[in-house]
Amino acid sequence: MKRLLIIGIGAGDPGHLTFQGAAAIAAADVFLLVGKGEAKDDLTRLRRDLIAAHGREPYRIVEARDPERDRAAPAYTAAVEDWRSRRARIYESFIADDLADGQTGALLVWGDPGVYDSTLAALEEIDAGFEYEVVPGISSVSALTARHRVALTRVGRPVHITTGRRLAAEGPTADDVLVMLDAACSFTGAGDDYHIYWGAYLGTPDEILIEGPVTEVADRIRTARADARARKGWIMDTYLLRRDLSGDGRDVTGSASRTRGFLRRVCRRLVRAGARRPRGARS
Repeated sequence: MKRLLIIGIGAGDPGHLTFQGAAAIAAADVFLLVGKGEAKDDLTRLRRDLIAAHGREPYRIVEARDPERDRAAPAYTAAVEDWRSRRARIYESFIADDLADGQTGALLVWGDPGVYDSTLAALEEIDAGFEYEVVPGISSVSALTARHRVALTRVGRPVHITTGRRLAAEGPTADDVLVMLDAACSFTGAGDDYHIYWGAYLGTPDEILIEGPVTEVADRIRTARADARARKGWIMDTYLLRRDLSGDGRDVTGSASRTRGFLRRVCRRLVRAGARRPRGARS
């Protein structure tokens, strides 16, 4: 039986690769690298570096070009499904032509295969004799919240994961909205009571982080995004929109929350220090 490993490699930092991911790379006989052209060569370069660091010789690398997607098509869903099906044919050819019975192939997936990625859906379209295993990775979501030092969830509050396209059409549908890719900067319509934690090229040397009330930082994000895309030829961004609930006493967001947390820690330390003061010590 042919075997395929779908390995999450993290959001861009080589250190995001887990021990399980490194072991999976070492177990593969053949790797399929699906490139997106010269403009995005750094995405392929990271995969090659990880294979060189963790692969076990002898292994082979098979390369293919990612199909172009019609981003201007009025029927967005149909265009994405067509692109995904053409990707599935690439995977199918790889399994049929480049893997022998008993061999293990590997696809190195940016971020986490189970979070905003088409690989698993494309594999479901393939009717071939193989088995596959998914190795999770650190997603851009995890990288975003870690870099901004915020939790994705709040007590008793749901989180809505959506796209920039849907945000533009529907507006924020929850107090906490995680947006994956937003070429139109749709966060500008979120409202005065939303805070944004925005990040692009997370985990890479080109990483950009901007945080603040949407009304105050929207122009900075638009400018930074446009400049970065013009410079690199592509951009991948993610952000968390968080409504400020401090008015009803349930929650506080943004810098004020971190400041209050810091002050509480300082007060606790002072109280403990006072409790340890020797009897008779002067105040």
